[in-house]
Amino acid sequence: MQRAILAGLAGLILFAAEAPAQSDYPNKPVKIVVPVAPGGGVDMIARLYGAHMSKVTGQQFYVENKPGAGNVIGIESVARSPADGHTILMVAPTITLNHFVHKKLPYDVARDFIPVTQMVSIANVLVTHPSLGTSTLAEYIAAARQRPGQINYASAGVGTSLHLSMELFKRMAQIDVVHVPYRGVGPAMQDLLAGHVHSMISNAFSARPHIASGKLRGLAVTSRTRTTALPDIPTVIESGLKDYEVMNWFGLFTPAGTPAPVVARLHKEAAVVLFAPETRRRLAGEGADPVASTPAEFAAFVKSEMAKWSAVATSANIQLKD
Repeated sequence: MQRAILAGLAGLILFAAEAPAQSDYPNKPVKIVVPVAPGGGVDMIARLYGAHMSKVTGQQFYVENKPGAGNVIGIESVARSPADGHTILMVAPTITLNHFVHKKLPYDVARDFIPVTQMVSIANVLVTHPSLGTSTLAEYIAAARQRPGQINYASAGVGTSLHLSMELFKRMAQIDVVHVPYRGVGPAMQDLLAGHVHSMISNAFSARPHIASGKLRGLAVTSRTRTTALPDIPTVIESGLKDYEVMNWFGLFTPAGTPAPVVARLHKEAAVVLFAPETRRRLAGEGADPVASTPAEFAAFVKSEMAKWSAVATSANIQLKD
């Protein structure tokens, strides 16, 4: 009995010692690292979240863009930061996909990070240049089967989500289309618009104005249900390719070891801002849906994404970079 009481008192003392460090979070400005250049979707989400957190906590939450090396520079900087919640990471699926591109990485998702929450889920769309002459997904698949190796597709680079999404599509549709990698979505989209490449999987928001103008044809969206950004375009599943579903996503991570109360606070406020009516309207216009999954749910999702894309990368025979 005495031993139990002493153990209980020790626990209370430990809790009391930890409580001030956690209950006053944040006690200084918080840096949100975004490992890409300003202006993209993940940057926009980070700034929305930062503005909300600054308002509700009274401390400044500011975005620091750290692009370079396929997002590795920014991601690594957070992995090596103190685990106190004052440096956090807002990132796209690259954090997981880099494991299938590089032989060695200076970070490990499972070891170095706590997944806090999946912020949003975003549909992609398969688009083609009008010169290809395909208006539906069935026509695209038929053309690819009739002309194996003669139709190509652009991507933002080897191992990116758009590349692997198309490789999964190729495998499921049993077609042979040739990959043309670019250094980023912008150059890939420019060459598609110019007709230098035939097709591409793009995020719905970026492709929407070009589909509306007739410069590109939207064949199918990659979500399980139709997206509000492109309501007239059917899903890949509707178009006959059963079980194909690929969603782009942005998520929030902290360094491993961040106290649970800090992680809980970051997640709670993410849900508040993402489901605010104004935010939901803005996200819908960009083809994005709020998620705000729990840390446990997001961790399970990250694990499943790693397994899914590992198999795709293997079948695509991606050569790992040094």
